Amino acid sequence: MNDKSFRGRTAVMSGGSRGIGLAIAQAIASRGGNIVLLAKTDTPDPRLPGTIHTAVAELAELGGHAVPVVGDVRNADDIARVVDSARDNFGGIDIVVNNASVLDISRTEALPLKRFDLMQQVNVRGTFALTQACLPYLRKSENPHVLTLSPPLNMSKYWLGAHPGYMLAKYGMTLAALGIAAEHADMPFSSNCLWPQTMITTAAVGNLLGGSESLRHSRSPEIMADAAIELLGRPAGTDNGRTVLDVEVLTEAGVTDFTTYGGNAPLTIDIFVDEPKTSDSSDAFHRTGQAVPRTSSFA
Repeated sequence: MNDKSFRGRTAVMSGGSRGIGLAIAQAIASRGGNIVLLAKTDTPDPRLPGTIHTAVAELAELGGHAVPVVGDVRNADDIARVVDSARDNFGGIDIVVNNASVLDISRTEALPLKRFDLMQQVNVRGTFALTQACLPYLRKSENPHVLTLSPPLNMSKYWLGAHPGYMLAKYGMTLAALGIAAEHADMPFSSNCLWPQTMITTAAVGNLLGGSESLRHSRSPEIMADAAIELLGRPAGTDNGRTVLDVEVLTEAGVTDFTTYGGNAPLTIDIFVDEPKTSDSSDAFHRTGQAVPRTSSFA
């Protein structure tokens, strides 16, 4: 799994300055891939690590070729600049990673419509718009992949009712990815969704979903990066229209030991994921408590 080469392949990613997106970008760069990042993080934020510029510098150190595009996935002109940058610098696009997302887990009555609109615009519209703009180049690629970081469509009453505003935004991303998959089912093309089984050690988890205690029971972003590389490294069409957890993909690749990704037991199960029916005694799980409702952008 870890020896897959991405040399000659170009990925476009929304977000990617930090967290899971950066880990995936690093994994692509370390395998020789080209990356164009679209993110708003032009200047440092004292509350959050990293900018689009520090991310690109890290990717270059790993041997990748990266181009930053400072912009907003909600803006059509910024998306056009990303596509143009990929074409002008690398000749095309082979991979799209829909990573940018906004989180607000407020209950319905407590969710301002301004926040609802923001989640819809970044999560759903951003996923659709970026993928749409890249499609002409994806269709020319020998191995086209779209990877959207969104959850399985868990229709249990618990997840439907936990935070409907956020549910609509994340499930909208998943439905967009599944729609693109079905639309291109007659050609070698992959559009899949990837989601973590457990919480991941990111700023969003630390700030919004339980703080330092939650981070202690979360796995590292590298588990998502390894799962992404496994999916993106498969021939286009091998997997299409799947919504999978990181552990499912890695298990398919032969991984049996997930302790290398850290996290103290009991591990905290992520949003929209049901607790495993059975688990090894050394790999116990628990459900996170309801977090303080605030908004975070992963872009």
